[in-house]
Amino acid sequence: MTIDDLTAAVLRISDLYAAEHDIDRDRDWALLKLQEELGELTAEHLRLTRRARGTPDETALGDEAADVLGMLLIYCARSGVDVEKAMQRKWLKWLEPAET
Repeated sequence: MTIDDLTAAVLRISDLYAAEHDIDRDRDWALLKLQEELGELTAEHLRLTRRARGTPDETALGDEAADVLGMLLIYCARSGVDVEKAMQRKWLKWLEPAET
């Protein structure tokens, strides 16, 4: 599955969720939800590293990471960010051979 395929699937699921719960999902909503999901990922990390109360759950960490990625993809789509191009420009360029 490509990033574009994953984004399209996540957006379809987000459309279903929004219709079911009558949520207006603009760019601000997506950014705020991304922050919320990052907080939940942080909470799970703290539980797993025994720095917070609660029972650690290894699957919850992956679930929260998936929520962060999903919301990031939604935010990027709402903001017109091409994630593949941005990753190439910002990160993957370092794997390319240097020009001589």
